[in-house]
Amino acid sequence: MDGVLVIDKPSGPTSHDVVDRARRALREKRIGHTGTLDPLATGVLPLVIGRATRLASFLSSGHKAYDAQVRLGSVTATYDAAERLASGEPPPPAPAVTRAHVEMALEEFRGTYLQAPPPYSAKKIGGVAAYRLARRNTPAQPEPVTVTVSDLVLLALAEGVAHIRVTATAGFYVRSLAHDLGARLGCGAHLEALRRTRAGHFTLDDAVRLDVVEAEGAGAVARLIPLDSLLPDLPVICLNDRGVRRASHGNSVSSEDFEHPDHRVTVAIHTAQVRLTTVSGTLLAIASPAPGGLLRPAIVLV
Repeated sequence: MDGVLVIDKPSGPTSHDVVDRARRALREKRIGHTGTLDPLATGVLPLVIGRATRLASFLSSGHKAYDAQVRLGSVTATYDAAERLASGEPPPPAPAVTRAHVEMALEEFRGTYLQAPPPYSAKKIGGVAAYRLARRNTPAQPEPVTVTVSDLVLLALAEGVAHIRVTATAGFYVRSLAHDLGARLGCGAHLEALRRTRAGHFTLDDAVRLDVVEAEGAGAVARLIPLDSLLPDLPVICLNDRGVRRASHGNSVSSEDFEHPDHRVTVAIHTAQVRLTTVSGTLLAIASPAPGGLLRPAIVLV
C-alpha cells in the first residue's frame, strides 16, 4: 500500500487525528501527512502512505491555496475563532470598514515579506512549541519567516466578514494574515473559517471525505495516487538494466546507465532533483546531480 490519499478534512479533528483514523480504516501504520491544517480548517490534506512517506518533504514544499473568512472587529489569542465558536459567544459588531479599505490594506501582504507566526503554533522557541509556551501563560513570539503570496483576492465583504482567496508558499499562516490585516485596518480581526483548496498539485478534485474512507475501509486503497504519478514537476531519467540495479542499491548512476541518450541533456540543464525510473515507468528514486556528471540517489523507493 504505497501512494497518496488526499482527504477533504472536516472541521474539528486535528491533522494527527485524521492520520490516526486513516491508519485504523486502512489497517496501515505507515501513514503521515504533508502539512498541518488547524482543527477549525477544512479541505485538502494529503496523506502519504507506505513508501510515499519517504517523499513527504518533497510533497510538502509546494504552494498552497485557501479560501478564508476573516472576521473584522476583534482579535483573539489564537488568531482564529475556535474559542469563540466553542463558547457560543456572538460575533463582534461589524466595524465601519469599506471594501476599498480592505483592498488597500491587502496590498501590504502581496509578494514576499516577513510574516510572524501566531503565538499558538507549532513553531519552536528554544526547542519548545510556541503553543505549549502559550498554554503555560508564558507566550513568546516565534521568529518571523519569509513567505511569498502569489495570489490574494478579496472576494466579498459582508456583515463584517471579509472573504479572501490566497495562494502562498509553504509555511504561510492564514491566521497571521487575518490578525495582521486587522491590525493594518485598525479594527482587529481573526480567522473565522478556512478551507484549503490546493496543496502542491493536489486539489479538492482529488480529495475524498474522511467518513467515506472509514466506510470503505481497506477498499479505499483504490483511491491512492500511485508513486509513479507523484512529483510531476521533476524531470524523469529512465534507466537501463544496469542503472536500475545501481539506483536500487543507492549507488550513483551516470549517462551510461540512461536508457535514452537525450536524457543527458536533461541532466546538463537541470540542477535540482530528478526522478529515476525503470523503462516501464516505475519510480525507483529521487536523485540529485553530483560531481563528475553523476546522479546520486537521495531517496530510494524500492
